[in-house]
Amino acid sequence: MNEELILIQITGEDRPGLTASMMEILARYDCSVMDIGQADIHNTLSLGILIRVDEDASGHVMKHVLFKASELGVNVRFSPVPKEEYSTWVSLQGKNRYILTLLGRKLEASQMAAVSNVIAQQGLNIDAIRRLTGRVPLDGAREGVRACIEFSLRGTPTDRSAMQAELMHMSATHEMDCSLQRDDMWRRMRRLICFDMDSTLITTEVIDELALRAGVGDQVKEITARAMRGEIDFKESFTERVALLRGLDVSVMQDIAEHLPITEGADRLMYVLKRYGYKIAILSGGFTYFGEYLQKRWGIDYVYANELEVGDNGCLTGNYVGEIVDGRRKAELLKLIAQVEKVDLQQTIAVGDGANDLPMLSEAGLGIAFHAKPRVVANAKQSINTIGLDGVLYFLGFKDSYLDDRAGARL
Repeated sequence: MNEELILIQITGEDRPGLTASMMEILARYDCSVMDIGQADIHNTLSLGILIRVDEDASGHVMKHVLFKASELGVNVRFSPVPKEEYSTWVSLQGKNRYILTLLGRKLEASQMAAVSNVIAQQGLNIDAIRRLTGRVPLDGAREGVRACIEFSLRGTPTDRSAMQAELMHMSATHEMDCSLQRDDMWRRMRRLICFDMDSTLITTEVIDELALRAGVGDQVKEITARAMRGEIDFKESFTERVALLRGLDVSVMQDIAEHLPITEGADRLMYVLKRYGYKIAILSGGFTYFGEYLQKRWGIDYVYANELEVGDNGCLTGNYVGEIVDGRRKAELLKLIAQVEKVDLQQTIAVGDGANDLPMLSEAGLGIAFHAKPRVVANAKQSINTIGLDGVLYFLGFKDSYLDDRAGARL
């Protein structure tokens, strides 16, 4: 029996039952479906079906498909595929695969052109493109608008490090965020996510808030900024700042906690992560009191931060209790929690903004610099600077359509 390979390409207005009608014709003639793909853009269908069919039946198949297409008001095109070409295509399917996520308040053709050029220069093929966010309103007036598309890539980059560096550079110059990840089982099975707290989950540094109440705001803020930029050792800076808080009444901590400025997208992110069973940890160089406050708000599983010493008079002594949670300790805690939860390190995510977050960002399977300091962005493989914290969801592959209205998913 001689067989033919035929690619059927159907385009036109989408409607229910179209694919079923075509499949009924193919089934009637015992066609084997070798490959199939479908996309729907603004109610316009693009359906491709690669079939293997007995050459004596191929004419009948094409005739009936053509008649059905005319009846449904869609266009159809038939292309014979040489067996050698098909064999070559099959051999390429074992190549490496990557997911490139493009994120921003809005995405323009110029941004996509820049990214597409990098993809081409690295010798990668784009297999598919899909939109993860809801449709953007024409007036663009709605608050919190965001846009995200995901490229599915096949092949091996000529120089992955150079590609990563170029994408990060373009993120800064094109008002967008990029994430390049291997499309493997680890990417689809992330289970543990660890967050920095100050300037990540909240938009302030709690030690700066405490310092303002203690009347040493400018001194502490200057030390904090230098530490986050990596200009001075975190432990040294932490000890200096805590000493300046001596004599502050601990009652102010409750008021600060109740008025913490929550980062845009944090509530939505936490709701979705809890709903889908992620384990969540706060690993903070800040203070336990505030970490535990957020723990109650979001149902966080683990909180590790620094404990301020309180004197018998109800005031801070200027000292701390226990080991300082610095960069090294954060990385250790990430590995420890992963071990406790029986999670491979490749299944972990870390999100932070400061230099003391770099060790855990490097240790995690997916490290994300969030609205981070220049030194952190320069050393990170993924960063989010254009939108809120819920941008993490798109790097994990979530689509808005997966989520319900309570999560604020639909635009």
